[in-house]
Amino acid sequence: MSTTPRELGTVYVTGGSRGLGAAVVDAVGAAGGRAVVLDRVPPDTDVPYAEVDLSDWEAATRAVDRMVEEVGPPEAVVTAAGIDACGPLAEIEPVDWQRVIQVNLFGTVAVIRACLPHLERSRGTVVTVSSTLGLRGADAATAYSASKFAIRGFSQALAVEYAGRVGVTCLLPGGMRTGFFDGRDERFKPAPDQDLNDPASTAGAVVTALTQPVGSEIREMLVMASGEPSWP
Repeated sequence: MSTTPRELGTVYVTGGSRGLGAAVVDAVGAAGGRAVVLDRVPPDTDVPYAEVDLSDWEAATRAVDRMVEEVGPPEAVVTAAGIDACGPLAEIEPVDWQRVIQVNLFGTVAVIRACLPHLERSRGTVVTVSSTLGLRGADAATAYSASKFAIRGFSQALAVEYAGRVGVTCLLPGGMRTGFFDGRDERFKPAPDQDLNDPASTAGAVVTALTQPVGSEIREMLVMASGEPSWP
């Protein structure tokens, strides 16, 4: 097994235009890699970009294929795209609940599935993004928790299935200072004094996973602010 850190190559980042995804794009660039963004909105930085609704499996697959043709194949994938639908289950419209699963889980799986042949050739790495709410459910977060528990299970199964061929890391971040909480009812926003992590710190942990020597993998990472209330 090599002990030489892996050099970053081309990294596809879902949700790379905002929040954690944008921080990952910045961190990849700073570490010498090239980020490619798959998102519904364009990134603020000048990086290759595919506009795609990740709730649409076929559209996600086409976006990967288009970027492979235009930019080149990925050597790593980070699936940072994620949405929420807060509130008691009986009050959430079924279409909104389902969309959380479609974006968070199906979008993750669709992109990774499309990238796997390329990752296998380079013995690349996948970083999926679950959550501390993928370890412990929370009130008014049934859709989000369900999707994040599922991502963790998917990641574990994928790691077994592709052991020795593709590296798999599941990131479990706590709350971060991003726009993720914007537009919510005040009941479902973090308290004004809640300790939230800087997304750049979480993105730094992602780069650590991506640059592990070939044959070494960080299978799970919990990254959060010191005062994070959602774990343990």
